[in-house]
Parts: sequence; C-alpha cells; structure tokens
Amino acid sequence: MTVEKDLELLGNVIRNEGDEPLSRQALRHALHSSEVVCPTVTDQLDADLLLDRQVKTRLIANFGVGFNHIDIEAAKQAGIAVTNTPGVLTDATAEIALSLLLSSARRTGEGERHVRAGAWVGWRPTHMLSTQVTGKTMGIVGAGRIGIAFARKVCHGLGMKIFYSSRSELAESVALELGATRLELSDLLARSDFVSLHCPATPATHHLINAETLAQMQSHAHLINTARGDVIDENALVHALQNGVIAGAGLDVYEQEPSLASGLETLDNVVLLPHMGSGTVETREAMGQCALSNVRAFLAGDTLPNRVV
Repeated sequence: MTVEKDLELLGNVIRNEGDEPLSRQALRHALHSSEVVCPTVTDQLDADLLLDRQVKTRLIANFGVGFNHIDIEAAKQAGIAVTNTPGVLTDATAEIALSLLLSSARRTGEGERHVRAGAWVGWRPTHMLSTQVTGKTMGIVGAGRIGIAFARKVCHGLGMKIFYSSRSELAESVALELGATRLELSDLLARSDFVSLHCPATPATHHLINAETLAQMQSHAHLINTARGDVIDENALVHALQNGVIAGAGLDVYEQEPSLASGLETLDNVVLLPHMGSGTVETREAMGQCALSNVRAFLAGDTLPNRVV
C-alpha cells in the first residue's frame, strides 16, 4: 500500500508483517517502545495495557472508524490521544450492507451452495422461493454517515420506504429526500420488513438486539448487521432463526470474532461474511491515509484531524 511507504518517510516504522491480530505480548511491546501505535479492530487495548507505567505511546492512530476495542477512559487517564478514520469507509460499508440485504432476502448464498454441491436439477416454478426487496419497508437503526448512505441506496435504488431510529433527527433536507420517518426502536422493529444496524458499539447498544427485541420484529423480517457484533445477542439470534421468530439475517460482524455463536454456521437462513465491510482496495488505502494524516499532525504538534479523545 502507498500509505505504508508514506508512513516510513516519517521515521522508524515497525510493521505487522503477518497481517493478523497481535498477541497481547506484542501489543504491550508496541506500547512500551513506540510513540505512535496504529491498531485495528482486532487489537484489544484495555486498561491493563494502557495504564502500565512503562507505556511510551502518546498517540493511538486507529485504523478504522470504530474504537470499541480501545479503552477510551484508560487512554484519557494515561494521557494518550486516540484518533480514528471516519468518513472514508462509508460507501464501502453501505455496499456490504446492501449485499447482505439482497443475499439474505433472495437466498443467494444458499442458492450458490446448492449449485456448487451439484444438487440443482433445473428450473422449477416453486424452487428456492425468496422475498422480494423492492418497495418494502427498511428500518435503519443508527442514522450516521453509513446509515444515511445505506438509506440512499435502498430508497433511490430499490424504492424502499425508510424508517429510522437514532439519537438525533436527520437533517430536514435528508429526511425529505428519503421520505424518512423517525420511530422509537420498538415501533421500527414492529413495522419494518427489513432492519439494518448502523449504530456504534457503546454500553447503551450492547445487545440492543436480544430475545425481547427480536420478538418485536415481524416473522417475515430479515436483520442485517454491519455495525459491531455485540450490538446483537448472537445466542438469541440463533434461537430466533431456528424457531421462525424472524425469517433471516445477514452478518458481517460478530460478538467474539472470529468465533461464532454455537449453531450459527449451520443455519441456511443466515448469510455470514468475514468482517469485510470496508474491504475494498480504495477504502483501505483511504483509511490508511486518514490515519497517516493524524500521525503527521501529532508529530508536527498540530491539532489532530480526527481526535476521539
């Protein structure tokens, strides 16, 4: 990536050549030896690591927009600035949400497995019937950048009616453009044919979708999650999918990545992706450049462009 070459121009850079999560020991070493650390969502930086007296790090330039893997309060207490990369992964993540919506509703993953297994014997009038998406109702939980981008795709591209649940109202121009109606979560779940999650991972959203809220959804509804895994109680979701509480789901994120809740991988009515929402060449490069801009500002003593704390 170009960003790696650009980063090396700033000083001595130690790279994670394995492109896999760092061990706790490796994270501790990085914090003890480096002024700047650039973690990803798989690098868990908790209070025990951040409050160690030997920590040398003064900036955590996160490679990603979500930062629930970083103990923000501990970072603040330790005097470590934290930045993220908002905005640049909006469209890529919205595209994956759209892909999951269509795959779950139209059973495309199941259909492909059927063909690859050699089980397909030809076209039949009632074979693998699915749910049409065009003109249906979409409930969006979390109307930030990604939620709005996804709403635009399904509204303008698929003619869907938009409900949304969010801490704040959409700008009037956006609400008018989308014909979007703000609802309380319980009403949104009860009235939507499809529900897509785009809220941040916070204590308030932990297991926001659980046995109780799943029961509020319509039995023909599909649930899409490209936000964070712990927004859903996965065990409750497995039970709901097994027992027809909802019709299907599409997931790109999980509670205990890369592990799945028991039984989830055996279900045909769920589409499972490996946390690839931002996984385009263009987006990952843009994320890197955004993180790099935060590093440059830090080294120059300037205001950090995307400071979280």
